[in-house]
Amino acid sequence: MNSRTRRAALAAVAVGALTVGLAACGGDSLEGKDDAGSGGGKGKVVVGAASFTEAKVLGELYRQILDDAGYDASVKTVANREIYEPQLAKGAIDVVPEYAATLAEFLNLKKNGPKAEPVASSDVDATVKALRGLAGPEGLKVLDAGGAVDQNAFAVSESFAKKHKLKTLSDLGASGQKVKIAAGDECEQRPFCAPGLKKTYGIDVAGIDPKGVGTTQAKQAVKTGTDQLVLTTTTDATLENFGLVLLEDDKKLQNADNIIPVVNAKDAGDKAIADALGKLTKALTTDDLVELNRKVDAERQKEADVAKEYLESKGLIGK
Repeated sequence: MNSRTRRAALAAVAVGALTVGLAACGGDSLEGKDDAGSGGGKGKVVVGAASFTEAKVLGELYRQILDDAGYDASVKTVANREIYEPQLAKGAIDVVPEYAATLAEFLNLKKNGPKAEPVASSDVDATVKALRGLAGPEGLKVLDAGGAVDQNAFAVSESFAKKHKLKTLSDLGASGQKVKIAAGDECEQRPFCAPGLKKTYGIDVAGIDPKGVGTTQAKQAVKTGTDQLVLTTTTDATLENFGLVLLEDDKKLQNADNIIPVVNAKDAGDKAIADALGKLTKALTTDDLVELNRKVDAERQKEADVAKEYLESKGLIGK
């Protein structure tokens, strides 16, 4: 599972301790809403972003489109969801770019404990409905989901795909090829990894090579043929560097982790904010996210610069 999903799985244990220890963990940095912004006349809006590339890029996209809509927007980078979700709920931050299925399960675990029945699925509408039911009592408003999605995905080498005529995970199952998966060691038990590949697609999993999720070592192992399949994400921007291609999850094994804005209902639940963010949500695609991530990770461009270029190119903000 990717890092977001692992964090969600720890929520039931972490949330109690974090509520007590927010100040020590960095929660105080979110309290000041008077941070520098563009001076918009509609009021101050603080955008929270987790501390990985994609979240930082999304945070900048949100900030700039809200600035353009007349708000004085700023971004606060926070370590992880266990820190920023309570801060969003109490209004220390106003809006966060989120992942539908992962947040739904995070809140599900928080409310119902580690034995809770899953509420997320590959159906984005059903997942968002469940998420809204859990988010409302927390004081959160869940806006509409878009087509951009960042979820677990599996890739093979271009040569392996060509040799066995593979485009989908169903193709891989039908090929009868034995595959060793470069992934985290938890892949052996996770329902969306090895067990799911076997049950849903009939893939012959020969074993797990514990090199991590989407790491350089994992992708290199598939490139060289040591392993045949790597667990990564749909927005991995470096697959081409290793000569790898994603196989389509054609039977929808993975949950719907569509990008979705979540706001504090009291402080940022007005229609103007929803409309501004909605324009971005409708425009943003998974391929767009891949390219934005690539520009930051491979070309070392700044998140603010790639966000501005993208928003201007789509006519979402003025130049």
